Amino acid sequence: MTAPDFAIRSQVNGYGGGALCAGPDAAFAVEASQQQIHRIDPETGITKAVTQDPDASFGGLVWDACHHRVLAVRECAGRQQLVAVRDHNEVLPLHDSEDFYSAPALSASGKQMAWVCWSLPDVPWVRSVLWVADVDEDGTLVHTRCWPTPAEGSVQQPVFDGEKLHVLSDHEGWWQPWRVSFEDGQANWTCLDTTAADHASAPWQLGERHYCELGQDGWARVRYMDGVGELWLKRPAGSSPGKIAPDFTDFRHLVVQNDQLYCIARSATRLDSILAVDVATAQVRILAGNETPFPDVPIIAPEAFQVPPSKGVSEEVGGFWYPPVEGWSESDPPPTILIAHGGPTSTAWPVFHPQVQFWCHHGFAVAEVNYRGSSGFGRHFRMALAGNWGQADVEDMERAADYLAAVGKADARRLFIQGRSSGGYTALMAMTHSQRFRAGASLFGVSDPARLRELTHRFESGYLDWLLGSPEQFPERWHERTPVRQSHRIRRPMIFFQGGQDRVVVPEQTRAMVGELERNGQAVELWWFEEEGHGFRQRHNQVSLLRNLLAFYQRNSQKCDDGG
Repeated sequence: MTAPDFAIRSQVNGYGGGALCAGPDAAFAVEASQQQIHRIDPETGITKAVTQDPDASFGGLVWDACHHRVLAVRECAGRQQLVAVRDHNEVLPLHDSEDFYSAPALSASGKQMAWVCWSLPDVPWVRSVLWVADVDEDGTLVHTRCWPTPAEGSVQQPVFDGEKLHVLSDHEGWWQPWRVSFEDGQANWTCLDTTAADHASAPWQLGERHYCELGQDGWARVRYMDGVGELWLKRPAGSSPGKIAPDFTDFRHLVVQNDQLYCIARSATRLDSILAVDVATAQVRILAGNETPFPDVPIIAPEAFQVPPSKGVSEEVGGFWYPPVEGWSESDPPPTILIAHGGPTSTAWPVFHPQVQFWCHHGFAVAEVNYRGSSGFGRHFRMALAGNWGQADVEDMERAADYLAAVGKADARRLFIQGRSSGGYTALMAMTHSQRFRAGASLFGVSDPARLRELTHRFESGYLDWLLGSPEQFPERWHERTPVRQSHRIRRPMIFFQGGQDRVVVPEQTRAMVGELERNGQAVELWWFEEEGHGFRQRHNQVSLLRNLLAFYQRNSQKCDDGG
């Protein structure tokens, strides 16, 4: 529908989301370069800007059928508001008293609206609240009110089943579906599914949808069990719930239309797919995608692993292990790359990762670890990283390395650790903490949290204090957990990759870290990509990163005569 130079992407909160919605006769999308909402004609592909607000970004788009308009989150000059947009740059502010907004939801009649807000210094997976309002005939909001959860928690993804409001909340330990009703000025919260599982991932982006209502007590929901996404369907009118589409391991953006459930599904060995599920029969059809990534090359599927509790650590830690294509056995285990995911409140999902396949086809095993703080394992596990960043995550990466070596799936003498962004911080802290890893790789990783705290964007401006505690209250902790100040502890080779236009981990952080290692006489490499930002997008730079990182790992994985 769109021209090659029309990219769709929102930059609200830095992570975007909800950059596209569909009306009855047109689609609406946020164009990446200018961050304005465009109307897209599905017949001709002609696009027309419906907002002309050069200082603002839009995201979290939702179609309002009752008032024939687009609802959105508008971000401008460090402030956000909930707005309604019609053609010809008619932008009507709806609500603007809070720091942050998520995508809103409308009841079937269009007379009720619900959304989620959160306030600094919180991030939405720590603490957020549900808001509701009545919608007047002219589309304005009246009787606006805030309904906090019964206990401290994070809420997300409000939806209506007719006029009944549902929301996901973790105030009892898991992101579970709740029905919220209002009587005599009070909110009544009723849990709809007590399964001990998160029914969503951390809301880094706007517009996520992990469940939907089907009417007559029917529903579709995603459950994350031991890091694997499952799609569950309860057909209307009394049928029992059942798991469907078992060949897939993650599901996003659930929506129902004309008794068909649609979603984006992911698997470990195929490309992403669009699924259609017949609500009446539970039959699954693949509408698009699901291609074999490399037709002539075997795809390595992951194997889940669980690290049992250890002395002083009561939580189990899990992850996914990918063996090399060939050339290893338990008596001759492979060199292994342990990957710390970013966030750090993100998750390693067992879905297709081209870079993981790359390492497996070059003789390395790969282990993606869901350390404490990862999402998808309940509120307690996620909140365990509060004040413990650079300690709990590092301990868990080491525990995973020791476990894999003990069961013959990793060569203890040829362990590597790698991470991007906050995962790079975990890798750097692990390299300062012990000699367990043969070498480490930081891909635009955080090396100076205090510097990042000064420059980070508004969405995460209170996040580092949550991860490490206030620097005024815990100055020694900040010193001990700042890689650039602990660089003298690193005694093994390091490699760094950095974009010159990175606004998250500013380039000076990596230059300072490399400079300290060079002054200490340590083996260090720096690969600089001046035109890249936080994450490399240009294909030739992605290829260069892989080639140089592979050469680094190969040099450092050679077996020595002394067994080192």
